[in-house]
Amino acid sequence: MIKLPLNVDYTDKVVVVTGAGGLICGAMARAFAQSGAKVAALDLNEEAVKKLADELKAEGFVCEGYKANVLDSAALEEVHQAVLKDLGPCDILVNGAGGNNPRATTDNEYQHEAKEGGKSFFDLESSGVDFVFKLNFQGTLLPTQAFAKDMVAKKSGCILNISSMNAYIPLTKIPAYSAAKAGISNFTQWLATHFAGTGIRCNAIAPGFLVSAQNKALLFNEDGTPTARSAKILNGTPTKRFVDAEELLGATLFLCDDRSASAITGVVLPVDCGFAAYSGV
Repeated sequence: MIKLPLNVDYTDKVVVVTGAGGLICGAMARAFAQSGAKVAALDLNEEAVKKLADELKAEGFVCEGYKANVLDSAALEEVHQAVLKDLGPCDILVNGAGGNNPRATTDNEYQHEAKEGGKSFFDLESSGVDFVFKLNFQGTLLPTQAFAKDMVAKKSGCILNISSMNAYIPLTKIPAYSAAKAGISNFTQWLATHFAGTGIRCNAIAPGFLVSAQNKALLFNEDGTPTARSAKILNGTPTKRFVDAEELLGATLFLCDDRSASAITGVVLPVDCGFAAYSGV
């Protein structure tokens, strides 16, 4: 059980969460379920979302897990039809699937520091860059095409995208991921405008730096001390700490609630421990 930050009632709402096999979106799926929603947890990792669904069902909540490739329109439509059959039309879509790839990451922060044998800007693989853009941008666009049709038919609904602090100021080493997330922020505003006359709201959250199984080795040395990159992050964060995944839930539950956020659409809300506000001076 998660201790929910807000008492929001999502009873009978059908909430589709992509990337629900991961830390952040798994917590979001759980929060919606605990708030009364019927949750469709989607992820390429079928085992992870099935496990999540089984856990939530055992606790008395409603959740179904589905294997889904967010880059495959036909597969997404199959999942859409399954969700319609199992839970009903989608009311809320959380586009959580995304991520980076080593093939689109440089080893050095600055070109003049590039070392022989390392991966510089000129060594970035086009296939890796293409994958990161597709995973983050098309991985948001295609699920929206699949599930927003339900919202248009009902003349109500909410879409929540996951941007990043990289969208505001790009981090060194990860040009493709930073640019892709900037695209998500822009796309969020585009969707909010496009769907304005249909009753659908579209917003995004921009998480700050979180510690996860995927990036723990990048942020901490084996003895538990911060790496040089981690130290830079903390020095640039006025609260001097990382964001916890559960700290994203308040913004998520708030933005997706039609009563609390009925006039809020097209915004990207930072949840970053003050990182975006700090000039470093």
